[in-house]
Amino acid sequence: MQVTLAPFAGACYGVQRALDMVEGLVDVGVEVSTLGPLIHNPQVVSKLEASGVRVVDEVDEVRGGTVVIRSHGVTPSVRARIAQCGLEVADATCPHVARAQDAAAELARAGCHVLVVGEAGHPEVEGLVAYAREDGAAADVVLTPADIPDGIADPVGVVVQTTQTRENLDSIIEALTKLGLHPRIKDTICSATRKRQKTACDLASDVDAMVVIGGRNSSNTTRLSEICARACPKTFHVEGPDEIAHLDLAGVRHVGVTAGASTPEDQIASVISALAAWDAQ
Repeated sequence: MQVTLAPFAGACYGVQRALDMVEGLVDVGVEVSTLGPLIHNPQVVSKLEASGVRVVDEVDEVRGGTVVIRSHGVTPSVRARIAQCGLEVADATCPHVARAQDAAAELARAGCHVLVVGEAGHPEVEGLVAYAREDGAAADVVLTPADIPDGIADPVGVVVQTTQTRENLDSIIEALTKLGLHPRIKDTICSATRKRQKTACDLASDVDAMVVIGGRNSSNTTRLSEICARACPKTFHVEGPDEIAHLDLAGVRHVGVTAGASTPEDQIASVISALAAWDAQ
């Protein structure tokens, strides 16, 4: 069985930067707490917890040491609370997410009703909405055209969750245009997301099966799996190598592998090794 890894797969710059930041603090003996899971990868989070990194839900739960703002970023009110508590902070907000936050605030200052294209409840999306509202704008989350608020009027601004698909953004823009609106677009889908989605789709079109590696709580990994499944119905979303033995790979001669932006290299390597072991049986 031939195994092909997509040219762009696995941990993106923002995720690797966050991991390096936390591991560097641990290496020098700093007590570390992260506001929420550092990244959406249960195996990585468990490994960090084993090294002493605490995951907290609220700033007030931090007992000391350094609090890490995770790659998804936080709301302005959370930043204010960190400052109020006088905590040491390490900001691991992905630069692409920070750019999207700035874009949401800019649209708000321009007087726009801000639409955030993304998943309601996702921490990055909550932050984008908060940054728009911090500057006085009405802000709503829209994932599909059906989510566009009734009665919305110009000026309208659109900002995008960094891991969204181009198709989702285009569908929202088209729907707004059909309503006679003239949206001001801030395309904040990050280049790493685009590359992973495109190369995964291309590979899925040429193989008998696809294996997508990453946390099931990871939006970008789930989206990769959905994209691959449209091109290759035999697509499997796995979190680790232990799941390979349970996959239906009978008759598969060529399997493609990709991984979400929160999946480190060693996790990808372990899954590829498990595929080789399955083939050797």
